[in-house]
Formats: sequence, structure tokens, C-alpha cells
Amino acid sequence: MMQAIKGAVPDQAQAGLKPTLAAQNYFLACSCFPQQDIEVVLPEKEMSRLAARVSGVEYLNAEILGIRISPPRPFEYKAGQFINFFKDATTARCYSLASVPALDDELMLHVRKVPGGLVSGWIFESLKPGDTITISAATGDCFYVPGNPGQNILLIGTGSGLAPLYGIIRDALRNGHTGKISLYHGSYNSDGLYLVEKLRKLAAANSNFSYVPCVSDGVAPAGYAQGVVLDVALADNPDLSGWRVFLCGNPNMVNAAKKETFFAGASMRDIFADPF
Repeated sequence: MMQAIKGAVPDQAQAGLKPTLAAQNYFLACSCFPQQDIEVVLPEKEMSRLAARVSGVEYLNAEILGIRISPPRPFEYKAGQFINFFKDATTARCYSLASVPALDDELMLHVRKVPGGLVSGWIFESLKPGDTITISAATGDCFYVPGNPGQNILLIGTGSGLAPLYGIIRDALRNGHTGKISLYHGSYNSDGLYLVEKLRKLAAANSNFSYVPCVSDGVAPAGYAQGVVLDVALADNPDLSGWRVFLCGNPNMVNAAKKETFFAGASMRDIFADPF
């Protein structure tokens, strides 16, 4: 697989690829017969870096910080993709973007504090508004592609896995998506969830969007579902034939959800996963 950065790629060279890969001009070199000049790169090329300014830092809950970043120039990305956030020249971690290019002037990240984490620990202890940081270009294929507005969408996330899902949902609504958009966000307890009121307001304002916060331990408070987020989502939506599915967060949950949503009828071509 390669990526065209200039010129048009023939349709047959993208046959069988996920729509998110085709949208980024990826193609299969073995079936590509160009009709005009194209400039291509390998997908594992080193991503470019740029300096940016931290414009805001806020606690979303006790373990997750919301970081707002202002790049020095227009920054191309799709809601749900991720960037590398550098502590120094050789130490970096990937964080998904919660922002939407057409709706937000700044980039938004949700950073979870990892015990002993080299980058997240530094972010929680030292990062402040006005700091200059280094980030990479955006990459990843977990994002919304317009073109099938009536398709139902299921989104399942845990912890800071909400970040890309929050961007994807707002991007889909902005593009006039009319199918069901169902978000299930899970944690051990209600303290591990965040943006609850914002998501409830978004659901109240959009009849095709529903939000279910899930608590797996103890007794769920009023307004929260009781149970593991994957189990709750599949109990509510047992037949996923024809659905588009986005899975983000804990790798064990994401891997299990890929299998279970496929068994529930979703095509592997329509299942997009971002484990972290």
C-alpha cells in the first residue's frame, strides 16, 4: 500500500480498501495503472513535526486533562485522527484529536494520566498555557467519511477513548448524518466518565444521537447504565448488519469489541478501531 500526495489515483487501485484509507489517497500499488503523473510515498514515511503553542489546560476529570493547542499555520486533519505529542526529540506519545476542523479553531486532546508515564506525567506536572510544544502531522483511519448519511453508527469507548469519538460524532452531525448515532462510554465508576452534560445536551439537540454512560462496578447512579460498556451496547443493538462501528480506548475492550460487533453483523470494512 502507498499514498498519493499529488495526482489522481485510479478507482480500481483502491478497491477493497476501507473508506477512510481511500479518503487519504492510499492505494494498492499492485493494481494501480496511472493515467497521469502522480507523486507517491510509502505509508511508513516519517511524519513531519511542527512547533505549536498550548492555549489551554483543564481537568475533565481527576485523571484526564483537556489540552488545547494552537498550531502556527493551518493544520490539516480529520476528526478522530491522532498526533504525536513530543516531550523531547525522542520521547513522544500518540493522542487522538477530539476537535473538528470545521467547528474548532484549536486542536483538542484528552490526555489520561498513566502511572509512571513519561509523557502524560510530564503533561500533568509541567504543561501550562503559553508553552511551546512539538507535535506531528495527523494520521490514522478512525474518522467519519461522508457519503452514506442514512447508515447507523455505533461508537463504543472507554476512558480517554471518548476523545476521537467526540470528534467523530460532531463531524457526522455537522455533515448532516441522518442515521442513528449511538455512543456508549464506559468506566468502572461515574467519576471515570467526563463530558457527560455536554453529551446529554448534544443528544437533546439531535434526535438521531443517543448517549449512554456505563458504569461497570457497584450500583450505577440514576441516568447511567449498569454493566460493561460492550455488553450494554450489544444488548441494546444485537443486530449490527449494515452499521458503521467505531471502537476506541482500552485495547482489551477494543479487541473484544471488534470480534463481537463482527459476529453481530457488522462488516470488517465498516469497523474502525483505535486501541490505546
